[in-house]
Amino acid sequence: MTNNLKVLRAIRNISQEELAKEISVSRQTINAMEKGKYVPSTVLALKLARFFEKPVEEIFCLDAED
Repeated sequence: MTNNLKVLRAIRNISQEELAKEISVSRQTINAMEKGKYVPSTVLALKLARFFEKPVEEIFCLDAED
């Protein structure tokens, strides 16, 4: 699964730490998602979608092999 979290953070000019606080996770979780090492739960994906005011599909995309 790929995602646009880093780009969306840059557009909003917020750090991993700031985003983590907003959605109640650790900075390490944000970092792992951005690197593709962690697939978020549905609840976490929805929190991110709400924060960025985007549909989940605009933030996360399944890879061809998924």
